[in-house]
Amino acid sequence: MLWRIARSRGTISLVLILAAVVYWRLHSRTPQYIAVEHVGDRSVTLWNTLAQVREPMTELHYGDRVEVVREVGTSAEVRTASGDLGWLLDSRQMMDAALWDQSAALLTRARTLPVQAVGRTKTVSNLRIEPRRNGKRIFQLMRGTPVQVLERTVTDVPQSNDEISSAEKGGADGDRNARESWLLVRSAAESSPVPVTSASVEHATAVVLPASENPVMGSAHASSPDSVEPVSPTPPIAGWVLARFIEPDLPVTLRDYASSADLHVIAWFELNRVPDGSGGEEPQYLVAGAGGGEGQPCDFTMLRVYTWSTARKRYETAYVESGLCGHLPIQVSRIPEGPEFRFAEAGENPGERTYIMRQTVVRRVKDKSSESPVARGGSTQK
Repeated sequence: MLWRIARSRGTISLVLILAAVVYWRLHSRTPQYIAVEHVGDRSVTLWNTLAQVREPMTELHYGDRVEVVREVGTSAEVRTASGDLGWLLDSRQMMDAALWDQSAALLTRARTLPVQAVGRTKTVSNLRIEPRRNGKRIFQLMRGTPVQVLERTVTDVPQSNDEISSAEKGGADGDRNARESWLLVRSAAESSPVPVTSASVEHATAVVLPASENPVMGSAHASSPDSVEPVSPTPPIAGWVLARFIEPDLPVTLRDYASSADLHVIAWFELNRVPDGSGGEEPQYLVAGAGGGEGQPCDFTMLRVYTWSTARKRYETAYVESGLCGHLPIQVSRIPEGPEFRFAEAGENPGERTYIMRQTVVRRVKDKSSESPVARGGSTQK
């Protein structure tokens, strides 16, 4: 009798132990994920629960890879690379793997493009993977964020879309035929231009120059916009933004000349530097601009070259050309003969235009051995 009772109790204990082991194995297994995504905002907080009373666990940053374990409404439980399991309150702060790959590919392409201008965001601005207001957003730039301008394009204005921000809705939505300008920009932190020296020019056929943000933008000639809010560092990123959201960060000299000529500057470059007559040097500039409203088919319609007059101690307009239909990018090089720049033109005479500047004379050339002036050369006053 006692033996049977002991045997019965032993069986019950064994069953309980086995049940406990099975339960433990089922509930201790690492949760399977349903998707791999990346953090799409500058920084987000990972919380320990969705409850009203919750505690932050850690901060995630742009580009961090996470595994989505489950979704509840607009929130998502994710597992980080370090194994932390927590909640993101807004799953829209993440980018799916496909969009992340597209963003990385766009940045890779942007790194190969010559810088055409530099500027700052006028307001909070959405970077999109495509140049259209209903394109997927990949990042949001704060007001005053410095950027480099690489390309320009024009698209039709969409009538409505849930993804369009309130700022973007301020465009010309009432006109069904309205078009708007977009710029491909790259975060200024991506800039690492190689300085061009006279020695490098002597031993190279051509050196492609960056836009005039370096070294001009860091010199006494650089503009200092008022009321620019400090912004936290922007990660390496490229994307499309509405052109009207970008304020050109022009050198002071160009800003004054552009204003007096009623020129909307699209791109500018430092062609070279010359003695200023006082022991220093002054940069000489190429400027491309346009007139008219937003959505013009040509990237720029006017060219200006500003040179430094040692005798008069001031800048003078050495070259003017209008009536163009030019398209970015403008390629600027330094060759033994002098600064050279070229770009593609559409319109009645499509093709590539090439120019060379010798001292203060700018001429259009068809090849290196045949030169023909097309517009005013030599120096003129402002």
